[in-house]
Amino acid sequence: MHRRRRTALLFTAAIAAAAPLLTACGNDAHPGAAAVVGGERITVSQLENRVDEVRAAQRAAVPDEAQYQQAIARTGSLTRDTLQGMVLDRVLERAARDAGVTVTDREVQQMRSGLEQQAGGGEALEAAWLQQYGIPPKRLDANLRLQLQAQKLAQRLGTDTSRPEFWQALSEASKELDVDLNPRYGDWDVEKSSRVDARTPWVRDVSAASAPQGL
Repeated sequence: MHRRRRTALLFTAAIAAAAPLLTACGNDAHPGAAAVVGGERITVSQLENRVDEVRAAQRAAVPDEAQYQQAIARTGSLTRDTLQGMVLDRVLERAARDAGVTVTDREVQQMRSGLEQQAGGGEALEAAWLQQYGIPPKRLDANLRLQLQAQKLAQRLGTDTSRPEFWQALSEASKELDVDLNPRYGDWDVEKSSRVDARTPWVRDVSAASAPQGL
């Protein structure tokens, strides 16, 4: 895969290492929020709905129980990865807007058509995006729009998505949006525009045995 495309896809690629579930009383400043980005809440309910969408798509794609359990095992950190994606999507959108970057529906469809040809059809592309990046079919077009935003932003900056100049633009957008994560999901590294695990005294690990599998 081309380096620029491979790097752009990092926005939604699942993190390989699984992380334990955490419980907490939540962020007192923003009760019920998984994160606050630009003063707007990403609620825990919204996050859970996104995770449920992925699990439902995985179940539909692999009806065999053993294969489904393997899919869950491969995406054990899905909740945290999903939240990172939801936050980073908004950061990227702000950075693109600040740079005057826009993406049209026609461009999204052109990108999708090209990827479908490479993958061997629409269903094959949807299956690949679900398996590799945890993107359910209903979210595919929205994700492709973000990939295009990333590519066009890099071009506007005269660089590519693997270069520090690109990530500096995201860092500036993160600062503008004042990203604030609920501590149960970690913390937001502004410089890297990425979620990081945070160990805090009011957060208690839940053993894998007592936690719902796969979340």
